[in-house]
Amino acid sequence: METMTQKINLQKSDTDYYKAGSKPVLRDLDTYNYLTIAGKGSPLEAKFNEAIQALYSVAYGIKFLCKGQDNDFVVPKMECYWYIEGGPEVQHEFPNTPMDQWIWKIQMRMPDVVEREHFDQALRKAVVDKGLKSLEQLKYELINEGKCVQIMHIGSWDMEGPSIEKIMRFVAEEGLQITGYHKEIYISNPMRVEEEKKKTILRYQVK
Repeated sequence: METMTQKINLQKSDTDYYKAGSKPVLRDLDTYNYLTIAGKGSPLEAKFNEAIQALYSVAYGIKFLCKGQDNDFVVPKMECYWYIEGGPEVQHEFPNTPMDQWIWKIQMRMPDVVEREHFDQALRKAVVDKGLKSLEQLKYELINEGKCVQIMHIGSWDMEGPSIEKIMRFVAEEGLQITGYHKEIYISNPMRVEEEKKKTILRYQVK
């Protein structure tokens, strides 16, 4: 009798990456392949939503190709860096910066079974099927975040302040230095979860 191949689920298999609690923790992350797309401007603008649509159209295209090779996977959680021009030392000014000056980089980690050819093939199909201009900016990148501090924030994205403060205190107490930008990993689907129950991992690269 033929057995069903179990789907790859990164959220379950890599708990260091996709799990966090109410207290900051230090992680040392490996190198992974990501789908990425970057831009500048308010998340309320159409181009931001189109970028998300482009990312997911290719992610599901890759999933379809891998499923045909008996390597089906659960589409991973979306992630996004948020920052302003300048290095990490000026990022404390981000909350007071007009949204049209925000810089964002949306990411989605890919399982190890995904190869560059899967990306190229799925991208070509998405260009034909979707015709989104944002697809021109989509990339397949190898990224190593290395040493990071992360925490689980529960609630509105507008109320992340106390969670960020916990990270900053932890960084100072451990004698660390922030070297990267504010990153969010969206564990909850914002369309299905109430505002006060949304789960978002907040992560900062450190040394």
